[in-house]
Amino acid sequence: MDMTSGAKKQTADAVPAPGTDQSFRHVVDTWQHWWRRSVVSTVDQAGVIAGRREECELSARYLLMLAMSAGIAILGLLLSSPAVVIGAMLLSPLMGPIIGLGFALAIGDFQWIKQSSKALGVGTGISILFCALIVLLSPLQTVTPEIAARTQPNLFDLFVALFSAIAGAYAMIRGRAGTVVGVAIATALMPPLAVVGFGLATLNGTVFWGALLLFFTNLMTIAGTAFVMARLYGFSTRLSEKQTNLQTMLIFTVFIALAIPLGLSLIDLAKDAANTRQINGAVLSPFSNKALISKLEVDLHGEMPKVAAVVLTPEVRSEALAEVQARVDRIVGTKVDLSLTQVPVGNSAQAAEMAQLARANERQAAELAHARQLADRLALVAGVSNDQVVVDRERKVATVTARALEGASLGAYRELENRVATDEPGWKIRLRPPARPLPDITYEDDKLTEAGAQALALVGWAGQRVGAPIVLGGPEDKVDLVAATLEKQGVAARRQPRGQTGPVTASWAAPDQ
Repeated sequence: MDMTSGAKKQTADAVPAPGTDQSFRHVVDTWQHWWRRSVVSTVDQAGVIAGRREECELSARYLLMLAMSAGIAILGLLLSSPAVVIGAMLLSPLMGPIIGLGFALAIGDFQWIKQSSKALGVGTGISILFCALIVLLSPLQTVTPEIAARTQPNLFDLFVALFSAIAGAYAMIRGRAGTVVGVAIATALMPPLAVVGFGLATLNGTVFWGALLLFFTNLMTIAGTAFVMARLYGFSTRLSEKQTNLQTMLIFTVFIALAIPLGLSLIDLAKDAANTRQINGAVLSPFSNKALISKLEVDLHGEMPKVAAVVLTPEVRSEALAEVQARVDRIVGTKVDLSLTQVPVGNSAQAAEMAQLARANERQAAELAHARQLADRLALVAGVSNDQVVVDRERKVATVTARALEGASLGAYRELENRVATDEPGWKIRLRPPARPLPDITYEDDKLTEAGAQALALVGWAGQRVGAPIVLGGPEDKVDLVAATLEKQGVAARRQPRGQTGPVTASWAAPDQ
């Protein structure tokens, strides 16, 4: 073998065989070249940036449209009108600053970042406060289905925001303005803010934080997606490679941080769906295979879970309620407030039994309606939402924990309870007041004064409702008498006698006492 042939052999050995990393790199380079030449080069970057900048200005028009959008959104939510809520989505100008923030981050324009953040911060604050003001002035302060739907975000909401943001950013980059209308409806930026305002006005922490998480999810996902799309379409940047990599890492971290709680929420949603399927089977279990469920309402998140079902059946069964109750209680793992209505269908020889059961069902429906009205009234009196009222229809006991009302004494709370109890004969009304200061119990010549007797009755009532021990101070003999009276009422009393004269003082025991 000569030198020439040896050199050729070495050269041939140095060339990688087809299918190696170099071949893959060639494919990637070819695709990148095509992308830059056929796609990136066709984008009017200056025009896109100018358009996005204009939408980030904190102008009178921006603030007016924002306030009107917020007002329409909260009214639509209070009325539970999807059409009105959609109208608010279309009016909302919040999409502009959010996508502008993503583009500003991508090109490293700190002045634009500041401008977008200011417009977004001011707009968010105004929207929340304006919605809270409307709720405070409104006689309607009930958590409607439209409000509840925006208090439990899950992983699907994140992906809705992601896909919508991709479509929106693409439409803005490629000049497809008509697509943005659909994106505005899909991302729904204003309704969650309106629900945040509702939660603030009603001091409902569950509603407030749930809706705020949904809005923050939409905001971060849209801004992050706009950032990625701007980079993908080759928008020039003032940042170094290190700064760019850091930005990318931060956006990825935020996405993962949002995905974790939203994923857990989705798991809870899946569990609720599984429980509902099992409850569906439990409701049908006492009946023949010809029976159908006409209506099934399941609420497992209140203090007492509630299930209401209407079954269409050719054969009525008087023992079905007890059987379904036992099965549903086992599925949920606790006592459930169950309403089961059997509606006879088809011809049957048991017409008399059906008529009797139909009357029983009517009574049950009337009792259920009355219980709901009682819950609504107690919620209004206590200053809370009706899902915080526990109504036990079997024992006819209604319980609610009242919100702390400015200037309201314990006597005012007891009077509110008495008013409701007077209108509800046969029911036991239990209104739990906040632990407000207790009155002194006065004596005269070793006998309770009229004011002292009233104070003792109020202390006993408050102790029963709050369920906390009461510390008694004053003359030892009087303290013993008051303590004995309270203990007969089931109130824990702790004696701390001091002095020989004066009234018996009452106060709530500290948690560690």
